[in-house]
This record gives sequence, C-alpha cells and structure tokens, in this order.
Amino acid sequence: MSVLRPFKATDLFKFNNINLDVWTETYGISFYLSYLSRWPDLCNVQEAPSGRMMGYGLQRVKLSHIPVLGKAEGASTEWHGHITALTVAPEYRRLSLARNMISRLELISNELYKGFFVDLYVRCNNALAINMYESFGYSVYRRVREYYGSLGIGKGGRDEEDAFDMRKPLSRDTLRRSVRTNGRDMIVSAQEVS
Repeated sequence: MSVLRPFKATDLFKFNNINLDVWTETYGISFYLSYLSRWPDLCNVQEAPSGRMMGYGLQRVKLSHIPVLGKAEGASTEWHGHITALTVAPEYRRLSLARNMISRLELISNELYKGFFVDLYVRCNNALAINMYESFGYSVYRRVREYYGSLGIGKGGRDEEDAFDMRKPLSRDTLRRSVRTNGRDMIVSAQEVS
C-alpha cells in the first residue's frame, strides 16, 4: 500500500524516476524549494512501501496572477488553486494516483483557501493528459500560444508548444464563470497569462 505524504526537500534527491518522463516539466532546485517554503500544505508525494517515489504534485494559490501565501482576502473570482506540476512515474500509472493527488489539492483549494476554481496548464499535444483531466471534471478555458516556448508550426498550423489552460470550478463558483464551452477557440498569448 502506498502513502500520500507531504513533499520534503530531501525528496529532490529521489524523484529522477518521475522527472525523466518526456511529458514532465522539470524545474531547478530553487523552484521546488520556493514551493516547499511558501505552500507546504499544497506539495505532496505518493510513495511506495519500498520508499520509491511514485508521483508528486505541486500547487499554489493565486489571486489575479499574484502568488499568495495562504491568505484569502476579498471576493475576487480570480482567487484559485493552481496545479503547477503533477506527475506519476510510468511504472505506477493507471493506479488512480494522479486522481488522488488532484482530489487532495482540490479539497485544500476549496475548503482551506476558499478558491473559486483550480487550474492547470497542459501541452495541447498531450492527448493522454488532456483526456485524464477531462475525466476529472476539468475543461479547456483557453489556449495559450507558445506557453512552453516555440518549436515552430506543427500539424494544423498550430504551434506545438501551446498550452491549454484547463479549469475545474469549485463550490464558490456557483455561476460557473471558470467554465467556457468554446475554450479551445479562445486564444491568448503567453504574455497575457504570466
């Protein structure tokens, strides 16, 4: 039986089996440490009985694109949880680990931080991840041009490094403002979201 536990700084020495996946966005050590120091309750690890890391999730809370340190003030509908990284090692996929980690992050965003929605960015050509997130209740809010940089134009005249901004409304979003039926057609530049 695996255990979901808080991410620790020493886990940075144990997660190569997860980060070597082609779809996993990898960051510098200072990035992970800044998340651990600012949002420790939003960083978790799924660990096998052997101690091997199976997956991890990093999230933060944002108000109008400004990271906030767990303090929810005002009634802005932009107050939300953001999943920065969620990845599961290939050998541990299809065990509902991602679903469990996301459920925990959604629960904290909803009940502790009182967010309106949870969002994440995913490469537009990562069909497996998009399908998984859609099965969890996320939908495409907009397409962000060249979010991951630019590799040039791919199939269909679209840049292969575009991202979908996917969102799932939480209980405070009673009007479902974080949902768009035409989200794939709403295109913005990366500068508009950073």
